[in-house]
Amino acid sequence: MTINIILAFMPGRFVHIGQLLAGGFEEKEAAIRGWIYRTRSSGKLCFVTVRDSTGVIQVTVAKGAVPEADFEGAKKALIESSVECSGTVVKDERAPGGFEMRAKAFTVLGPSDNFPITEYQSEEHLLNYRHLWIRSQELTKIMKVKSAVLASARQWFYDNDFYEVTPPIITANSCEGGSTLFELKYFGEKAFLSQSAQLYLEAIMYSLEKVFALTPSFRAEKSRTTRHLAEYWHLEGEEAFVGNPENMTIQEELVSAMVTGAAKRNPEELKALGRDPAELLRMVPPFKRLTYDNAVKRLNDRGVDFKWGMDLGTNEERVLVEGEEKPVFVYNYPKEIKAFYMRENPDDPRTYLCADLLAPEGYGEIIGGSEREIDGQKLVDRLKAQGSPLEPYQWYLDLRRFGSVQHSGFGLGIERLLRWVCKQEHIRDTIPFPRTINRVYP
Repeated sequence: MTINIILAFMPGRFVHIGQLLAGGFEEKEAAIRGWIYRTRSSGKLCFVTVRDSTGVIQVTVAKGAVPEADFEGAKKALIESSVECSGTVVKDERAPGGFEMRAKAFTVLGPSDNFPITEYQSEEHLLNYRHLWIRSQELTKIMKVKSAVLASARQWFYDNDFYEVTPPIITANSCEGGSTLFELKYFGEKAFLSQSAQLYLEAIMYSLEKVFALTPSFRAEKSRTTRHLAEYWHLEGEEAFVGNPENMTIQEELVSAMVTGAAKRNPEELKALGRDPAELLRMVPPFKRLTYDNAVKRLNDRGVDFKWGMDLGTNEERVLVEGEEKPVFVYNYPKEIKAFYMRENPDDPRTYLCADLLAPEGYGEIIGGSEREIDGQKLVDRLKAQGSPLEPYQWYLDLRRFGSVQHSGFGLGIERLLRWVCKQEHIRDTIPFPRTINRVYP
């Protein structure tokens, strides 16, 4: 008897809604659990749309077909109440997903108050209730695609003999520039939230050769654009014995694996978000490579007033990829607009051996990468020139004193890539809880 009771309440008796929608359960009994997505009642019938992580299905709860308490519970339950129900699955083209469940039992597990989000709400209201809006169908689909993108990235790294490592996010030094650092007190000392794991990846690379890390990065940029976050997820790689051209090859193969992986794993979610999965499946190497010099020429030819030495902005990036179906590399930028750690271009000392990868359709830069400078004195001179104290960088300079080798690396903004893949207008919808210049709640 005890065994029967245990079996009756084992979680395995429940199925996901997606399994019902895939077919094979017609005229069979099943049990589901989830949350009320929509509900309406008409006399002796309640039409309750239930959602779980895999989909939505309409549950018809008829008076007399379920215990009276179950019917009253279904009638009174509000949107977002958690429920479990069981019944017969029938095909019905009028129902969401083409199937409905005719309930034989319906239990409200956790009742809900009046849900504060209705059909038409301001963006600010939705951001204030982000902890509840994250349940929306659109954000759920984006998070599924994001999971596929990350899984595909890790698989590519593992397949190509990279090791995943765990660098710190509290640091004593700047990687990308002091003006965009978040400062904090660290047991009486000054420290910062990391802008990039790069410097630490360079240190770990000397033992493992090819490493990657997925960490949060923080930029105190006072930007109010559709492509900036104060906190974002940074996928970074570092490779020993690799130059800038090979570094670009690694990047394009990785990006290809990430976006084609998402297209294969989540085609329906992508379609619902407005992205044709077939477009992503075409994102295979090689990607076009454009020198900075030729980028300047292309911009001028297309009517943009842009001079050598200027940095690319949103408009310039959009113009450069017009007519391109795949991402485009722009490489060998002027030194003045790039970071101190990049290697000088021996063929043109005005520039660094570096590259940015621009997404098509005007979504902008998704990767920044470079070959790293191996001359310690040049690094010292650059740090002094930009007014940075040398003490916090002594450990980094040591890397050039003990067996330095040619090496390269890159940083990929996960949310920027996802914004392109999911065709999102604003980057804030590619992360569960966006942190921007004017938002730290919830």
